[in-house]
Amino acid sequence: MKKLLRLLGLVLILLIAGIFTLYLVKNESLPEGQTGPEADAMAQAMLTAMNHTAWENTKQVSWTFRGAHHYVWDREEHRVTVTWGGNTVTLSPETMEGVAATEGKALMPEEEETLIKTAWDYFNNDSFWLAAPFKVFDPGTERSIVTCADGRKGLKVTYTSGGTTPGDSYVWILDDNNRPVACKMWVSIIPIGGIEFSWENFRQLPSGVPVATEHIALGLLNVELTDLE
Repeated sequence: MKKLLRLLGLVLILLIAGIFTLYLVKNESLPEGQTGPEADAMAQAMLTAMNHTAWENTKQVSWTFRGAHHYVWDREEHRVTVTWGGNTVTLSPETMEGVAATEGKALMPEEEETLIKTAWDYFNNDSFWLAAPFKVFDPGTERSIVTCADGRKGLKVTYTSGGTTPGDSYVWILDDNNRPVACKMWVSIIPIGGIEFSWENFRQLPSGVPVATEHIALGLLNVELTDLE
């Protein structure tokens, strides 16, 4: 038992040291940028490259987030059904009003309220990986053009209000056709600033919208979207 505890202690120390080293190597300060017409034009160019008009006309989309949370989003009716671990919640993303059940059984009001809030938080996070490029002009957003630490030009979008974590910032890296290839993040749920996730393996919805189904960071973490319809 003592050997096992020593081994676990050593693993914990190595893990903490690894995280600290990663922080020192990868952590970046949020770059300051220039707001104004040029930044808005860059954001509009990304929307055009991503066929924003087709996204606005996409009435329904479904997907599974990292094999755990399944969504059916009726954008025309402003309703989303979230399924995970035997729980099913149908709610309005705008009002958070909804109904919830576990294994098909009705719940007590307090339990239902907790599940609805959980589903809303899941949706806010998981739909970002599906549709973030279309949210650059959402209410409460500020856009600016920045230069990243490695010299690349990027479009910084800061969400000053709304969602689960207002105050988060993202820097979009675009290719020569103005399609996003990566997104650097300064968000409350990730302690390391500037972590970069790729935007790749695009699939096109029948409506004509390209959706990135893989988002890879540090060469080992993949935020994958499957069952996309």
